Amino acid sequence: MAWTYLFFAGLFEIGWAIGLKYTEGFSKPIPTVLTVLSMIVSLWLLGIALKTLPVGTAYAVWTGIGTVGTALLGIWLLGDPATVLRLACIGLIVCGILGLKLVA
Repeated sequence: MAWTYLFFAGLFEIGWAIGLKYTEGFSKPIPTVLTVLSMIVSLWLLGIALKTLPVGTAYAVWTGIGTVGTALLGIWLLGDPATVLRLACIGLIVCGILGLKLVA
């Protein structure tokens, strides 16, 4: 169950990372509220996952999910470049996440 909490914590991390872009410097109220709520939920779920998972593994997986999801949504939603090298690096992060899951 801890891995499920951690997965959703990572999804909410993606939400707040992308949400920061839409707050436009915290000048837009609705995106700001949604971003802050996403931050709170993400940290809360991470805290629950940390009850049973090793902190180094959980933190690395949490940030990895956030990094991969944010990078991919940046490409899809915000027009960030999708070069072969960039996508390969994202793939390496995914390999690291899977590796940590397998050894934990």
